[in-house]
Amino acid sequence: MPSTTVTVGSAVGLHARPATVIAEAASALGVPVTLAVEGCEPVDAGSALMIMTLGAEKDAVVIVESDDQAAVDQIAALVAKDLDAE
Repeated sequence: MPSTTVTVGSAVGLHARPATVIAEAASALGVPVTLAVEGCEPVDAGSALMIMTLGAEKDAVVIVESDDQAAVDQIAALVAKDLDAE
């Protein structure tokens, strides 16, 4: 299964706004995508609430995984972006 690791770019981590942007994008892809941090179970990237439960702060390493490499790349790019700067 394709996966990649990426560093959280949002200044305050994956809180409500970045989590919502990521969840909306993941849901629109139509394929399952998961996010995980070291030592935690993967969560559904299509759920903002589940993303927030990761507690991923700025610069935390997140694993993005899906059966679709394009989905992995798209969601990883969002995780790495400072979504609070928009």
